[in-house]
Amino acid sequence: MEELYQAAEEFIRLFYDEGEKSEAECKRRLAEISKEINETGTYTHTYEELSHGARVAWRNSNRCIGRLFWESMHVLDQRQLSSEDEIAEAIFDHIEYATNKGKVIPTISIFKQRKENGDPVRILNHQLVRYAGYEADGGVVGDPDSIQFTKYCQSLGWRGARTNYDILPLVIHVDGKEPKWFSIPERCVLEVEIVHPTITSFDDLKIKWYGVPFVSDMKLEIGGITYPAAPFNGWYMGTEIGARNLADDNRYDLLPDIADCMNLERMRDSTLWKDRALLELNLAVLSSFKQAGVSIVDHHTAAKQFERFREKEEIAGREVNGKWSWLIPPLAPATTKIFHSHFNDQVLKPNYFYQERLY
Repeated sequence: MEELYQAAEEFIRLFYDEGEKSEAECKRRLAEISKEINETGTYTHTYEELSHGARVAWRNSNRCIGRLFWESMHVLDQRQLSSEDEIAEAIFDHIEYATNKGKVIPTISIFKQRKENGDPVRILNHQLVRYAGYEADGGVVGDPDSIQFTKYCQSLGWRGARTNYDILPLVIHVDGKEPKWFSIPERCVLEVEIVHPTITSFDDLKIKWYGVPFVSDMKLEIGGITYPAAPFNGWYMGTEIGARNLADDNRYDLLPDIADCMNLERMRDSTLWKDRALLELNLAVLSSFKQAGVSIVDHHTAAKQFERFREKEEIAGREVNGKWSWLIPPLAPATTKIFHSHFNDQVLKPNYFYQERLY
């Protein structure tokens, strides 16, 4: 209880300081929290505290290049929801609201806080929208990174069409009961056909990707309180799709197919066929998203936005922490200022953290 109060005090003082509120107000709120902890063993954030904590957690996210927009995050307080059906509907609303017909809104939905005897709500998906992966004839259909979760969903009774782009179901775990799965309504999911502006043979590959990344398996920690279900989203940086999801050899591994579309010689790495294919794939992703009217940012613009974030934080008297290996883009990193920078990788709270999988 003493440890919890210390964490609460650290956050509440931050909240009142950054909100430019009086010391007297801060002391009154700390007295309320102390009383609540002594009586119940925990305490409850106000909506304003919850909102600020979620936004500061984004500001403190060492691996995120997009932190310039941390103050714009829309916070949906869903702590009152208990049943799987209510939670699923709230998540579908989140997906539809945040997607916003392509004009993506950074959003987080926060469900019940962790109890002493366990988690009242967990979302088992890594992302709310993701493609399934199936082992087939020594290879993989779909996303290899999803094979384990796909098998788990099948064990619950879900069946996919076994295509390269099957949307996995939403799986919710409430109060230790049997997890329940829900098909995500088509109205919620925006997908983008990936075509190249000049290389028409790209069309034959029938590539697509979903429009918004919704991270859903991390926990949010604010002032000693843990929220084990707090899915959030921003918009994509193009290289997340074009240089990782579609290009990594342990994901969709499309570079050989794209090189063949471009009639590149693949016998020797020294021809730089991978580099040329990677560049054109990333160009196709950015072009396709923009043509479809879906928010996306290229890695050069994102790096400049991060520099603006650093400048604003310095003006506010805060040091920007970061994990360099995550902040540099996977395409042409040395052309960005981030590549030539040094960061302290100290982890601050509030923040988002990985947690143990339940499948």
